Amino acid sequence: MIMRKTAIVLVFLLLSSFGFGIDNLKLNPKLDYASDSLDGPLITGDDSQSGFVAGKPNYVIIYGEGCFNSKRQARRTVELYNKYRDRVHFVVIDLDVPRSPEQQKLVKQFYKGYIPHVVVLNVRGESLYNQSGEVDSERIEEIFNSSINR
Repeated sequence: MIMRKTAIVLVFLLLSSFGFGIDNLKLNPKLDYASDSLDGPLITGDDSQSGFVAGKPNYVIIYGEGCFNSKRQARRTVELYNKYRDRVHFVVIDLDVPRSPEQQKLVKQFYKGYIPHVVVLNVRGESLYNQSGEVDSERIEEIFNSSINR
């Protein structure tokens, strides 16, 4: 009986740490969008070390804290999160802090050396968008909407 309860608790802990993604995304209010100043993490949230989650589209942003292009893309990311958080899993990878093994796998697979880098993956982990540089929210929304409605 004790072993069964222990197993149930372990399964719950594993599911809660890997099954849910980053939540409560917030933009750093001190960001200076006109410079490459180091303003700290661009985006914060709960479970910020999450990686790919199967079963829903994933939006991945890879950025550096001192990049003004990354700061603008971070603002778009939080806006997209506020609109799609129930239907899309968001992964935020800050290259200036240690990453989880799941995030390191995504960096190795998709990152091309330029920031910001945005990847949108379908429910199976296949790339629907994989580009460096800023991308308009409208373009990402088109991809989200086509992958959510499949």
